[in-house]
Amino acid sequence: MKYNNLLVAYNTGITTITINRPKKLNALNKETISELHEAFYAADNDADTKVILVTGSGEKAFVAGADISEFADFDVDEGKALAAEGQKHLFDFVENLSTPVIAAVNGFALGGGLELAMACHFRLASDNAKLGLPEVSLGLIPGYGGTQRLPQLVGKGRAMEMIMTAGMIDANKALEYGLVNHVVIQEELLSTCQKIAIKISRNSPVAIEAAIKAVNSNFKNEVDGFSVEINEFGRSFGTDDFEEGTSAFLEKRKADFPGK
Repeated sequence: MKYNNLLVAYNTGITTITINRPKKLNALNKETISELHEAFYAADNDADTKVILVTGSGEKAFVAGADISEFADFDVDEGKALAAEGQKHLFDFVENLSTPVIAAVNGFALGGGLELAMACHFRLASDNAKLGLPEVSLGLIPGYGGTQRLPQLVGKGRAMEMIMTAGMIDANKALEYGLVNHVVIQEELLSTCQKIAIKISRNSPVAIEAAIKAVNSNFKNEVDGFSVEINEFGRSFGTDDFEEGTSAFLEKRKADFPGK
């Protein structure tokens, strides 16, 4: 499928989605959010895709925020609808995909950009990355899950400071906070993500889907994450991947998971 604001490439089990609005520092507008939903949906439903990488085009920005010009004149109801639709169609959608999603944060990840990165299953950053939620400087608060996911990742106190100051932190501070898993020079960002993706792709996609569901359940209200883990663990015993994985281990060979 052809996109106006995205570049999508597939290579050896990895689909890379690149947000391509360099003149706008890859800012998220309605069209880009819609296209991202479609691209993530297609990759998640592609049996050959084992891992999804998402990044921004150019060297300056992953995503420098939302396109403010689209909602500067919104009223209360329109603002609520903007947040609700965005969370449903992109941010919550990405978080709950069965295919692992890695964010390659290459430069600025601000506002909606950081919220997109936080919706991914984990993040790597280039050494020039700057991350923050500056919404209160516009008279807003983060509306795409930022007030929920940032405290989960860095703790309440640090999240409160980042949100209330509207400030940015650099890549090394993000690593210290646990907001990103690794920091590398920009030239090595995608290749490092790809190396991790290859390691992931060697494992059972069925088990990985179950693990994502179990981990995410811990952060949902009125859901007992331990019960979800027990259920998903038990279900694993009925999969072809379990049979192949245990057989390969006992036979001292590499597993060739059928993915079912």
